[in-house]
Amino acid sequence: MESKSVIQAWISDLQEVLENQPLAVDDVRIGVFYTAVRLSDGHAGVAFTPRGLTDSVCCPQSAAEAPLAGTLAGRSAWSLAEYALSRAALRRAVGVATLNALSALALGRHAIPEARLLPGVDALDAAGVQPQDRVALVGAFVPFIKRLRHQVAVLWVIDKHPEALRPDEKHLWCPPEKAPEALKKASLVIITGSTLVEGGTDDLLQSVGSACRVVMAGPTASPWPPTFFARGVDVLGGIHVTDGRRLLEVVSQGGSGYFFGDCAEKISIVRLGYGAGVGERETGVPSR
Repeated sequence: MESKSVIQAWISDLQEVLENQPLAVDDVRIGVFYTAVRLSDGHAGVAFTPRGLTDSVCCPQSAAEAPLAGTLAGRSAWSLAEYALSRAALRRAVGVATLNALSALALGRHAIPEARLLPGVDALDAAGVQPQDRVALVGAFVPFIKRLRHQVAVLWVIDKHPEALRPDEKHLWCPPEKAPEALKKASLVIITGSTLVEGGTDDLLQSVGSACRVVMAGPTASPWPPTFFARGVDVLGGIHVTDGRRLLEVVSQGGSGYFFGDCAEKISIVRLGYGAGVGERETGVPSR
């Protein structure tokens, strides 16, 4: 029997821990940089909005695959969560944002004994990056490139868009077809949460070397941790949304993660047994 993908497992794990509770979606916003979903109980989640779409949603065929605009609010959260499995990129963004909102609800209700919660801690700090590390960064995330390029022994930036790198960073670029080689050589792999929307997460996790530490980071990387710990992720560096209504307002006005400061806080969740974190607590993630 074929094993579940990480997205399929994420959905089923949340259904189990939340006992398949009927939950409705209160609002959905698809912004330029992020997509956001708020549940009727106030919990919210975000996901990377895919860019570079080749089809216009004005085309009848592509419009049929896009989210059903004007009908999403009020629908079952579980039905929108299934969008994360869609072949249409914008639907996947809505689905992953919904799963992150459901994950926030689950984290508020259940402790995770195998995890340490590091509120306010950045993913790179939680990862315990060392000067001797060979880092494979999946996704040209500018703040991470700036911090890592002079901090570690080797940095490979795996991205399908070499133009995302500045001229003085071009030597760091690693084309996707060479990703498996870089992932096996790396001592630390950092995967941006956008892969949950763009696809390829399962292949990336299966390609990492046995001695590698794995970090998933960014606002999109705010899932239910046990699903990802079971697949080799050591650190999840996402966000905890403190004001869902404000978050949706920011997203719908074209805000990126730089504008989430007054409605969300950074949070890292570290698998118990992972190396020394920053400000860690040896107890499990508590209910809020």
